Amino acid sequence: MSCGDPHETECAEVLDHLYEFLDHEMPDSDCTKFETHFGECNPCLEKYGLEQAVKKLVKRCCGSDDVPTDLRSKVMGRIELIRSGQAVPDHDITAGPAGG
Repeated sequence: MSCGDPHETECAEVLDHLYEFLDHEMPDSDCTKFETHFGECNPCLEKYGLEQAVKKLVKRCCGSDDVPTDLRSKVMGRIELIRSGQAVPDHDITAGPAGG
């Protein structure tokens, strides 16, 4: 998606990192670049608005669901493995013990 106009920050970069922007998981300098881009590019601004609305809807509908403790532990363990650079098992972390 692109409006066809040149931008300092390309549409592809904005769309590839849209959820990081929505989740406030990027440096302020990148946020500023994205905000500038949204001011210049209507297609990306529309995509941002749509994704923001979906995120709010999911939060409203599912935000109060508790995550099972064992699933949270498994996911956090997987994140720690990835951060430490260790090999990550190929098996599904949500699956129970083999044969069970």
